[in-house]
Amino acid sequence: MTDTLTQQEAYLAQLLEAIQRSAWFLAQAQTRVAWPLDGPTLHARAKDIDLFGTLAAVNERFAKLQDSLAAAMRHTALLLGESPSHFLQVLALFEKFQVIDSARTWQQIRLLRNHAAHDYDLDYATIAEHFNTLHQHTPFLITAAKRLLDLARTQLHVKPATGQFDAEFSQLG
Repeated sequence: MTDTLTQQEAYLAQLLEAIQRSAWFLAQAQTRVAWPLDGPTLHARAKDIDLFGTLAAVNERFAKLQDSLAAAMRHTALLLGESPSHFLQVLALFEKFQVIDSARTWQQIRLLRNHAAHDYDLDYATIAEHFNTLHQHTPFLITAAKRLLDLARTQLHVKPATGQFDAEFSQLG
């Protein structure tokens, strides 16, 4: 019979690995873009597959990082003996643990992420603004990721599953 706690810790370890991977790929994709973006530049490069492929990767990795962080925070809360009934309680807990600086900022980023997933704007200035905002909020997510991994390590003795991205993740600023 497999130990349920061990299974739960292994699941958290997988989530932590997903966080590291998403953070690293997001950071790498962002290095391939000349920030800040503007509407006229995007319009002039409207058929630039490399640029728009990179922007799609930024969008996807930003969303994956936030989704993975949310799942890992909820799971970490449960392993810490907390039983939040809704995600606002999870956010309040992790604000208290100083994993996130602000539950309100988290909610704003979540709305931004949701908007990106469901909006297909054709105005290049609006598209540029969206990606500039993602770029601006990436440090918040990476800082939260680092703090969550530290909390999981120190409080639960859980580390990312394979450690494959440990070195790269530690280099992220």
